Amino acid sequence: MTETQLTVHRLGHHGDGIAPGPVFVPLALPGEVVAGAVEGDRMDSPRIVTPSPDRVRPPCTHFKSCGGCALMHASDPLIAAWKAEVITTALAAHGLTAPMRPTATSPARSRRRATLPGRRTKKGALVGFHARRSDVIVALTDCHVLAPPLFALIPVLADITKLGGSRSATLSFALTLTDTGIDCAVTGGKPLDEDLRSALPSFRDRIARLSWGDEPVYADTRPTLQFGPVAVCPPPGAFLQATTDGEAALRAAVTEALVGATRIADLFAGCGTFALPLAAQAPVHAVEGAEALTDALSHAMRHAKGLKAVTVETRDLFRRPLFPDELKPFDGIVIDPPRAGAEAQMAQIAAAQVPRVALVSCNPVTFARDAALLVAAGYRLNWVQPVDQFRWSPHVELVASLSLPHLSRDQGDQHHE
Repeated sequence: MTETQLTVHRLGHHGDGIAPGPVFVPLALPGEVVAGAVEGDRMDSPRIVTPSPDRVRPPCTHFKSCGGCALMHASDPLIAAWKAEVITTALAAHGLTAPMRPTATSPARSRRRATLPGRRTKKGALVGFHARRSDVIVALTDCHVLAPPLFALIPVLADITKLGGSRSATLSFALTLTDTGIDCAVTGGKPLDEDLRSALPSFRDRIARLSWGDEPVYADTRPTLQFGPVAVCPPPGAFLQATTDGEAALRAAVTEALVGATRIADLFAGCGTFALPLAAQAPVHAVEGAEALTDALSHAMRHAKGLKAVTVETRDLFRRPLFPDELKPFDGIVIDPPRAGAEAQMAQIAAAQVPRVALVSCNPVTFARDAALLVAAGYRLNWVQPVDQFRWSPHVELVASLSLPHLSRDQGDQHHE
């Protein structure tokens, strides 16, 4: 097959290099000259002819095969700048600009939440990350992403896979490293029969709480996380921020964006990541669609001390967003929607003219769309804080500060004035 030589111009949203065509070149960096066979729109096995000065030696021996990381061959400054650029490009598509703060990057081996696949084999079981562009599971002998206690659990998960997995299906282990031990929620396994139910508690010395499908197996220790001054016990498999460093960066930016607010609404509140710390400064109304999460938040509040009032509402904000008359009592909002964004809810916030908004997002494209709704309604986009807690991956998270013009001087980024 004919070898083609190309120059990579930029990184795509999935971390691949992109050369003119476009041709997607995995594991290539901007400015590099690469050579290889092009099939369709991909050069899957590039040879690096001229390496970028930002190319580094990946610290993990599994990098070339494992799909857990996409950018371990790039320097930290390049990745941080690229993630900020992804946000800038998304905003530009809507005619928007904003002061961009330096990307807050979580350290290596700090992921406290991860979902790992497990599959039985002829000789035992495999648990790890999927290989790049494949459903093959890579057997890990090391991992620079997972927090050490989660990585150390992989042999235990393999034993569980042997007990409860089948050769025809893949188990999914949703893991969370909490302050009181590891929470593990398993899906995709065999039915929880008497034999399995009696065997699984043998892992209680390594796993604090184990759930199988929708059924609890045991919970000798309540897995808890500290949100501000409050300890919260999240439900099994609950969405939580992936690293403590990333959560701290997001929380600090949200808190800054809402300085001066005297009554706050936390929309898509989860089990209180932002609501509980914010209640140290003002009363908070937390709204979340999943009842298990609002129950966890309500339970935590019953044992909280020294906070302003936190009220909790279970409500599907996609089907029934808060309307302007409901939003009028608030002078600050934090909103942290899923990847799809919150277009319907953002329109109601714009109509209500809530003075301060902290917009948290894990998708720059829907973030830019939602921010544009507020800007069109008279808000100023004061600053954006990129956060990289999925280190070496293409995922980008952020917090943006938006406010009405009479507050813009207070909310502006002093670092950019």
